[in-house]
Amino acid sequence: MKLYVLAAISLALLVGASCVIGVANLSGGDLDTQMVLIVSRLPRTFAALLAGAGLALAGVVVQMSVQNRLVEPGLVGTPESAMLGLMLITLIAPSSALLVKMSVAAVAALIGTFGFLWLARHVPRRDPILLPLVGLIYSGIIGAAVLWLAWTTDLLQYIVVWQSGEFSGVLQGRYELLWIVAFVSILLWMTADRITLLGLGEDTARSLGLNFRQTLLLGLTLVAIIVAVVVVSVGSIPFVGLVVPNVISRLRGDNLRQNLPIVAWLGGSMVLACDIIGRLIRFPYEIPAGTVFAVIGAALFLWLLHASPRRSHGA
Repeated sequence: MKLYVLAAISLALLVGASCVIGVANLSGGDLDTQMVLIVSRLPRTFAALLAGAGLALAGVVVQMSVQNRLVEPGLVGTPESAMLGLMLITLIAPSSALLVKMSVAAVAALIGTFGFLWLARHVPRRDPILLPLVGLIYSGIIGAAVLWLAWTTDLLQYIVVWQSGEFSGVLQGRYELLWIVAFVSILLWMTADRITLLGLGEDTARSLGLNFRQTLLLGLTLVAIIVAVVVVSVGSIPFVGLVVPNVISRLRGDNLRQNLPIVAWLGGSMVLACDIIGRLIRFPYEIPAGTVFAVIGAALFLWLLHASPRRSHGA
């Protein structure tokens, strides 16, 4: 209980800091100040929290699906596949509604993720580092295809936006799709026990009565939706789905149902903190939250590689 109280207090402090930090001064209390808060600061804060929480939860599902703690959606080609879907729908139907673009991106992300799973079946599991390396190459190939397509169609500016992980352009009316992440998070919590069984491997999960393929399809569909929504709304943010689940697992073990709220809290809090840091480093200019998190996430990833786990985990 004490942990949840501390989490709530720290989250409230971050939300408060996010609402008051910025170029516009909110001390006036007039109508313009209220408009800045309602139209810009609060939507930006909610967007950072939802994006971070969603990516952290997506990382948990991917790690369970491939039984490897060193992978995340960004290392299995999911964001790059979503970008490819966005590029194609932008070329074919540029005036499509945002929801249509998100749906196409989600389908493309799901296809790309299943492509990695097919590759993963042919990768020896003796060395846990080998699978992330294969994923890195796989995502790099898809990313190169997206870059080539953008180059030949003069749409490179879209790639910059989709890869930035940046919240300065978030305004009321342009971030609401991210609330889909909250709905998906509820579905993940409801299926947490079945997703935990995915981490035991196909044979063991089937022996315990799990419909393995159905659960895998459900979990990866939810991951594809989360990643597509985040990429469409704010761009890709690396390392969130990698470091956050691993940190929580080392501190609290592998009870997924109990850990999911903490994973969501830490993911959202860290992304929001990185967004705040990005606003302060070169004030009044900004550094994208994705860039700040990439630096912090890389350091945490190195720590995860070299630090000894506190306990042994079966998944």
